[in-house]
Amino acid sequence: MDHIHKKQKLLLRLEHISQSLQKSGKARALIGFGSIAEIGRIDAYSDLDFLVIAKKGNKSELIENIDWLTSIAPVGYYYLFVKDGYKFFYEDGIFCDFGILEEDEVKQIPHAEGRIIWSEDDFDQSLCLPTHICNYEVIDVNDISREIGETLTSVYVGLCRFARGEKLSATRHIQNLAIDHLLACSNLLAKETNYHRDSFQNERRYEKRYPSIATYLPKMIQGYEECPESALAIIEFVETFYEINHFMKTTIVNFANDLIKNR
Repeated sequence: MDHIHKKQKLLLRLEHISQSLQKSGKARALIGFGSIAEIGRIDAYSDLDFLVIAKKGNKSELIENIDWLTSIAPVGYYYLFVKDGYKFFYEDGIFCDFGILEEDEVKQIPHAEGRIIWSEDDFDQSLCLPTHICNYEVIDVNDISREIGETLTSVYVGLCRFARGEKLSATRHIQNLAIDHLLACSNLLAKETNYHRDSFQNERRYEKRYPSIATYLPKMIQGYEECPESALAIIEFVETFYEINHFMKTTIVNFANDLIKNR
C-alpha cells in the first residue's frame, strides 16, 4: 500500500472511531499519539495509537464492550494487553494500540505529547502534554494468551520497522521483545528443570532450565539482517505449543515472506 493511500485510510478510520465514540455517549475525548499526533510522519507502516478518555463511570463498559470499534469494519484479532488497553487488528491491515482511561488517570501513565482528535468543549486540553510517571498495572505474566498476543504484535511491528529500513528497531522487536514474552511464559510451555533460577533475569541458565525450548532459539534469533527469517521461526515455534489466531499467522507469514522475496 502506498504512503498516500495508507495515510488517507488511517485518518478516515480514525475519524470513524471518533464518530463511533461520540455516538456512544460514553466518552469525553479521543487523543492521538505517535504518527497520528504528528501526521507528517504517517507512512505505509503506521498504526493508530490513541487514548479514549471515558466519562466518569463509563470506563468499564467501554473496555468490556468494544462494539464502538468492532462495528466499524471487519476485525481480524484483538486482545487486552493491560487491564485497560487493547491491541487490535482490522482485517484490512489497520493496527490499533490504545487505552481507555478516565481523566484523572491520564497523568499517571507515561506518554508523549498527544493531539486532540475530538473532545467535549470543557475537556482539559493539558492532558495531551507529555508525562513520564509510570504505575501502569500489567496483566499477570502467567496469562499465556496475553504473552502470545504480545509476541505476535511485537513480531508484526518489527516487520513493519524492517520494511521501513529500521533494522535495529526491527531486530529488537522481533528478536528481543517477542522472545522476552515467550520466555515469560516458558513455564506454561514446558517443564522447568530445577537449575539455579535467577529471580531477576529469566534468561540466565535458560538452556539448562528449558532445554526443549532452547533448541529453537538459534532459528528465532538469526541476527540483524535475518529479521523476517527469525519472525517465521517464531511463528513456527509458537504453533508447536499454541493455536495461533489464523489472521495474525497469515499476516505475519505473508509479510515476512514478501520481505525475503523482495530483498
